[in-house]
Amino acid sequence: MRFMMIVRANKDSEAGVMPGEELFAAMAKYNEELVNAGVLIDLAGLQPSSKGARIHFSASDGSVTVTDGPFAETKELIAGFWIINVKSKAEAIEWAKRIPAPHGCTQDGVIELRQFFEMEDFAPCPAVEHYKKVGEQLAAGKKSGA
Repeated sequence: MRFMMIVRANKDSEAGVMPGEELFAAMAKYNEELVNAGVLIDLAGLQPSSKGARIHFSASDGSVTVTDGPFAETKELIAGFWIINVKSKAEAIEWAKRIPAPHGCTQDGVIELRQFFEMEDFAPCPAVEHYKKVGEQLAAGKKSGA
C-alpha cells in the first residue's frame, strides 16, 4: 500500500525560511530509517507557493485560469512530502508519528496521511488498461535512465 505523508505549510515555510541544522539533521536521520526499512519511494520539500501557480478548470464554461502564487491560506498548502510503500494504514501511521516535528520543536505542525489509489481499485475497462500501459512505459523509462 502506498501512502503520501504530507507536511502542511506554515508562515515560515511560505516565507522561504529554511529549516535549521538541528531539524535538517533529524529529518536526514528519519529519511535514512525509511530507506533502511525499504519503505521509502520518494520525498521532497517544496518551494513556497510564491514560486508556483494554481490552475483552475471551470466546469461551467470549460475555461482554464492560471493564478500565480503566493496563496493566502497556508493551512491549505503543502511544504513537503514522503511517499512510502507499507503493508497497512497502521504501519503508515506509525511511520508518520516518527517524523521529527516538521517545523521544529517551537512550532505546531501537521502531517496529513493519504493512501494512493492502485489500479486494482478500479473496475476493468479499456481506459484502465490504457492507464496501465502508460504506467509500464513510465517505469521502463525510469529503468533505462530516460
